[in-house]
Amino acid sequence: MKVILLQDVRGKGKKGEMIEAAEGYARNYLLPRKLAIPATTDAINTMNLKEAARRKEEAANRAAAVAAADALRGKTVKVPAKGGAGGKLFGAVTGKEISEAIGAQLGVEVTKQQIVADPIKTFGTHEVKAKLGYEVSAPFYVEVTEE
Repeated sequence: MKVILLQDVRGKGKKGEMIEAAEGYARNYLLPRKLAIPATTDAINTMNLKEAARRKEEAANRAAAVAAADALRGKTVKVPAKGGAGGKLFGAVTGKEISEAIGAQLGVEVTKQQIVADPIKTFGTHEVKAKLGYEVSAPFYVEVTEE
């Protein structure tokens, strides 16, 4: 009996796959527990439409990540911070402050989780990397200036 899985089933397949299951297994286990539905023509068409929509959304998200990486790559973001003698900062410049500065100065939306850098504790220019998802990353520079 052909069924379409609604959830991952260990040893059988992943969500959204159409599998061939023994009739008793399908009727007595998969269907009553709402782990699968029978593979009717409507169900197959719905599965194909959902898969196409998922692929389209993933392609749009990847294109947005590539566009953000192009806008960010090689640019310098200035972050003002309070500091003391010897070029040391009071505190540190974190990913949150860097992401806010990127949004304000470059108009690119980057979350603090996407910034890959240790907290910056000195004045000057530092190279930082942003991982934007879908294996897209962009190196850029953060210039920490005295406030």
